[in-house]
Amino acid sequence: MGKKQFTILLTIIVCYLLIINPASSCAQLLNNKETFTRQDTLRGTITPERAWWNATKYAIHVKPDYATKTISGSNDISFTVLKKGQKMQIDLQQPMEIKSITWNNAAVPFTRDGNVYYATFPSVLDEGSKHAVSVQFEGKPVEAKRPPWDGGWIWRKDEKGRPWMSVACQGLGASVWYPCKDHQSDEPDSATLSMTVADTLMAVGNGRLRDKKINGDGTATFTWGVTNPINSYNIVPSIGKYVTWHEDYNGEKGKLDCDYWVLDYNLPKAQEQFKQAAKMLKCFEHWFGPYPFYEDGFKLVESPHLGMEHQSAVAYGNKYQNGYLGTDLSASGWGLKFDFIIIHEAGHEWFANNITTKDIADMWVHEGFTNYSETLFTECEFGKEAGTDYVSGIRKNIENKETIIGVYGVNKEGSGDMYYKGGNLLHTIRQVVGDDEKFRQILRGLNKDFYHQTVTSRQVEEYISKKAGFDLSKVFDQYLRNTQIPALEYYFEADKKDKTRMRLYFRWIDCVPGFNLPVKVQFTKERQQLIRPVATKWNYIVTDLKTPTEPDQLPNIVNRNYYIRWIEHRKIVPPGKYIRD
Repeated sequence: MGKKQFTILLTIIVCYLLIINPASSCAQLLNNKETFTRQDTLRGTITPERAWWNATKYAIHVKPDYATKTISGSNDISFTVLKKGQKMQIDLQQPMEIKSITWNNAAVPFTRDGNVYYATFPSVLDEGSKHAVSVQFEGKPVEAKRPPWDGGWIWRKDEKGRPWMSVACQGLGASVWYPCKDHQSDEPDSATLSMTVADTLMAVGNGRLRDKKINGDGTATFTWGVTNPINSYNIVPSIGKYVTWHEDYNGEKGKLDCDYWVLDYNLPKAQEQFKQAAKMLKCFEHWFGPYPFYEDGFKLVESPHLGMEHQSAVAYGNKYQNGYLGTDLSASGWGLKFDFIIIHEAGHEWFANNITTKDIADMWVHEGFTNYSETLFTECEFGKEAGTDYVSGIRKNIENKETIIGVYGVNKEGSGDMYYKGGNLLHTIRQVVGDDEKFRQILRGLNKDFYHQTVTSRQVEEYISKKAGFDLSKVFDQYLRNTQIPALEYYFEADKKDKTRMRLYFRWIDCVPGFNLPVKVQFTKERQQLIRPVATKWNYIVTDLKTPTEPDQLPNIVNRNYYIRWIEHRKIVPPGKYIRD
């Protein structure tokens, strides 16, 4: 087979695997990109035209036309001037178009550069002043072909042939359908979303329903709003033949309103499947702290795609079955005991929505912690060993081909290993902390001390190191910025002073300089011992293990709670004495 033919075949195979196992890819297909353009920089950087103003509120109105797959609407952007500025960058991706921008009832001139518009005010705006611009837009937004892995507007029909619409745009960005400051570092402090749709349908948005207006022309307008900061990609319409029911959850901050919106014919099975939501809230409030958006309530909304973490309106499309579309990503058996999408996407309310990374390159903070929430939920429901089975099982999905941290400033996340490897990194750190209550307080502390904030990976790393009382910087570098799995190389040898006792020699290899992860070795099922290997340098401890007469009598010291490799070197010279091979 020629090189060209092999490349084509490999591409077909990869595409097929992504279809049958989409969990192996990231939320959006951005991570295959290796070269970047000026447009990528405009999208991923705080440019001078972005830096001088802070978005404080979005008031979005959208009217979709299902027949033509077009939308029209407006976004009233309120903002505060951080430093004097005049030229404002507003993002809206092609082929969508801005039709007009007004400020103080006067038109503001603007120009376009690809996916970016520049509005120039008639005079410099003073630092500390507050303003609002109204941006009118229309067009045919990019249609999502395979959401949520590619982004855009979703035009579907339900099983009865009725319109069913939504959006999935993480990574690609909210500017794929509405004008905004499309950068994760700047979240509006509040937002409203008004949707004008056929009056036979229901439109659901983030937060709480604030108004419903029957327009008398066959349409109705539904207005939803959040009072908390929200990332722009989380503001999403869900439009269909929805029905709803309400439950109260008695949580750490009092009564939490829980509302569930599903297609009418799915109501009975939804009411049964969504009983898992209360169990999820109990578990995650225990481990992470109070649900971060009590003021806006909690919702699960049936979606025409698998799912997404849309703040206070979590998108659900797992077909009312346990596992990930009926499969166990861990192959441990425990992954079929819960609905993956309810647990994973709701876990993002704490990590992604409460704590949001400034740059998508640090997206592991969203996905690694949320992946680990699956382990914690398994533990909450079925015990600690079940959780360990789960987190150990998902390691088979780690590829270690690219680093988890992406490229900064160009809207480029790292590899899909941010999910499974990120979760295993946190489980490994949990072993270093060595105290589950202390580890729990670190997770709760993150959500309390970074409450409703945008952060960097370094901030999170330094916070965990400080609270753990151990410098984990090299551990984070190893797993986030390196693709090698660190290997603990070890061997046994009879102690030189007491020949009846065994020495355990050990060191780290395949690791970053200074790698210092302490590990517990498993001498017996009941007995573990902490050792502190260092990079490339042999060290040893004298154990209370008796010197055996046969090599196979030595213990298997592997502790499965650590995401590391184990390399054993041994041979007999003379019988009964063990040295490094």
